Amino acid sequence: MSDRVYNVLFLCTANSARSIMAESILNVEGKGRFRAFSAGSQPKGTVNPLALKVLGALGYPTEGFRSKGWEEFAAADAPQMDFIFTVCDSAAGEACPVWPGHPTTAHWGIEDPAAVEGSDIEKERAFSTAARYLKNRITAFLNLPIDSIDHLSLQTQLHGIGRLEGSSSPNTDTA
Repeated sequence: MSDRVYNVLFLCTANSARSIMAESILNVEGKGRFRAFSAGSQPKGTVNPLALKVLGALGYPTEGFRSKGWEEFAAADAPQMDFIFTVCDSAAGEACPVWPGHPTTAHWGIEDPAAVEGSDIEKERAFSTAARYLKNRITAFLNLPIDSIDHLSLQTQLHGIGRLEGSSSPNTDTA
């Protein structure tokens, strides 16, 4: 196993819930082999409090997150990404910047928990479900032999992860 640290960017339109949760989860579960970031094409400017509540309840970090635009990561002085995953369908359909280094991309669409209407319990359940689906995808990703798999096989595996339970769009594979 290599000592290399892989940079991963999670994209969602608003960068207020799913991408933030994925960033927090991967930064813990990746155990130093991965450094996660998140951004949005149209950042909301605030992180959804239910996303932070669910992360905290699951034992993940909740401090230091902010809703930011993806242009921060397309800049020349930004960390070079190895992987970019879209976690919402609208971000997957948008024209993304040209990423330095041509990272491997995949779409891991999950329904937007912030769009759920209903009681506070129903809303919190939607965030918990989204966090569970994200953790399942991240766990599958972490179990891939990234250091020894060829690019085409890796890409195929990453697209397959995007079709795991909870997928909001079974046929989109772009980022």
